[in-house]
Amino acid sequence: MTRADRLMLLDTASLYFRAFYGVPDKVKAPDGSSVNAVRGLLDIVAKLVTLYEPTQVVACWDDDWRPQWRVDLIPSYKTHRVVEVVAGAPDVEEVPDPLEAQIPLIRQTLTTLGIPIIGVAAHEADDVIGTLATRATLPVDIVTGDRDLFQLVDDARDIRVIYTAKGMSNLEIVTDATVVGKYGVLPSQYADFATMRGDASDGLPGVAGVGEKTAATLLQAHGDLAGIRAAAAAGEGMSTGVGAKILAASAYLDVAPTVVEVARNLSIEVPGVPLRMLDPAEADAAAALAEKWNLGGSMTRAVAAVSAV
Repeated sequence: MTRADRLMLLDTASLYFRAFYGVPDKVKAPDGSSVNAVRGLLDIVAKLVTLYEPTQVVACWDDDWRPQWRVDLIPSYKTHRVVEVVAGAPDVEEVPDPLEAQIPLIRQTLTTLGIPIIGVAAHEADDVIGTLATRATLPVDIVTGDRDLFQLVDDARDIRVIYTAKGMSNLEIVTDATVVGKYGVLPSQYADFATMRGDASDGLPGVAGVGEKTAATLLQAHGDLAGIRAAAAAGEGMSTGVGAKILAASAYLDVAPTVVEVARNLSIEVPGVPLRMLDPAEADAAAALAEKWNLGGSMTRAVAAVSAV
């Protein structure tokens, strides 16, 4: 039976970090190199493709995990993750050396499986995902542990998030109803909600004194951040104290939405490369790569999953 067309967009870094920390570093390559992140990511891909049956998969990449244009707007953006500032190039993120060493092999294995890798200079994987999801003409699954991507959920276009934060054995399908149930706002309001709430993990301060409940209540009453700010300026539709907090955060609110909202108009297109059975030469290359790096059953399972379309 032929699968219905469905595009799966991988937040690749979030998955290989999860693989690195989730798979014990016991099995090594013949030269002693760590391959736990590679093996773990292959098993993640195999599970996702088997469970959700996409016909296309794209590995979205952080060409710049902390774009300067976002830092220029909010200097604290992801500051706590920087281990080295590099002039004229992306800053160096705190990545364990054994994981850093595996990233080239991760790219090689994805390519061997026929999964396109797409990144854009000066942009994060989130921006690649935002653009491809927006341009897609088929249903989309976004695989991530980053709740910021809830802003892309759209039942009308069949765009959902497969949320990995609770682990690969407890994946959560996020739809419009999920976002409303969790936060009291629509996915289309989520970026404004996140802007006000802030996010310590990204170095976003939020509006002082405005938590999730207040942010949701304000959005329910006023629709969006522009409506909230207008009501605060007019002294209407909220308590004096909350209005004062919104007004006091004006400088932050002038720039934060640009940082929080994912890009949707980068110069990329959905590659349209379907998953398919590897031809004999490709299968041999996958087997040789697995043997060279001791990827074992993880490569076998991944090849079988992408070949089952």
